[in-house]
Amino acid sequence: MNLTLHLTENCNMDCTYCIREKCPKDMTEDVLLAACDLAFSKGKRAGLCFFGGEPLLKKDLIYKALDYCEEKSKKTGIRFDCKMTTNGSLLDEEFLKRAVRSHMGIGISFDGKAQDICRIFAGGKPTSSVVEEKAKLLLSYMPEASALATIAPQAVPYYAESVKYLHGLGFKHLSFVIAYGKKVNWTDEALDELRLQLEETGRYIKELFIKGEKVFIGPIYSKISECIKDKNPAERCHLGVRQMPVTPDGSLYPCTSFIGDEYYLLGNVFEGLNEAKVTEIAKRASTPETCKDCPLVKRCTNSCGCANRMNTGDENKVSPLQCTYERMLIEVSDALGEELYQMDPAKFVKVFG
Repeated sequence: MNLTLHLTENCNMDCTYCIREKCPKDMTEDVLLAACDLAFSKGKRAGLCFFGGEPLLKKDLIYKALDYCEEKSKKTGIRFDCKMTTNGSLLDEEFLKRAVRSHMGIGISFDGKAQDICRIFAGGKPTSSVVEEKAKLLLSYMPEASALATIAPQAVPYYAESVKYLHGLGFKHLSFVIAYGKKVNWTDEALDELRLQLEETGRYIKELFIKGEKVFIGPIYSKISECIKDKNPAERCHLGVRQMPVTPDGSLYPCTSFIGDEYYLLGNVFEGLNEAKVTEIAKRASTPETCKDCPLVKRCTNSCGCANRMNTGDENKVSPLQCTYERMLIEVSDALGEELYQMDPAKFVKVFG
């Protein structure tokens, strides 16, 4: 089974859009090893995602988990996979050498040219120069590492420029999402600018398509690919089934935004899962009533209970912001997809199919 380990609630950055409350809560070794055992207890694969706060504040726990799980994998024959999401500032060669040996996938949260607008160190210092150097170091060890950008309203004018910048650094997999939550304020003007930036990003994708460069730029690539494959992006979301967070005290929840809500507590790493509760919660991850008659219902991430709860307080209610963004994204992606298909159908299918 797949678990996301919240190794710490602390972070050395103070990003203005972050929805996580920083506090000095760290996972203990007992909780860590129990979580590792739980990951191996179900299925033919054990998967861990190291998360935080900033997980690299607890490198010692990551090393212990890797050693423990790799030994357990040898004994049981169960495959072990791991990944990590990090702000990148604490990456070093020693850690990266160990991560490479474990075939760890790493995603670095890096907002590109907008980095210093929202992603600052605790205390207020800018982070861009530090993270750029760490990103280069990461790519020297892991050329397939991902850049994960979160775009707040005030950073929208830098969207397309950031795509080009991160690709220029060497990232072949870029994922851009917009910032949600109570700390951001999306205006009509910011959304209008966002559309222009998505269209400019589409023109850059067209340039790469013509050159034959293999680069994934999400979410536009995803929308095009899902459309031609007739895949519903909502199918990726099943509360408490695919990726379950583990808090520092060992509690298990269906998704990050549900942490702390006793109704959604699914058990703990020492006593295991409440399977009846897991089944009950998973069944609730369905399309909201307000979306069922929408012609784009199978193109949109409307059934993500975690995102819905974060934006509206209700897992079955989609926010107007998310609806507006999804419609905009689908329109831009469809127009680009049609243009690229007309240019070279065979290449189009090879790239997106």
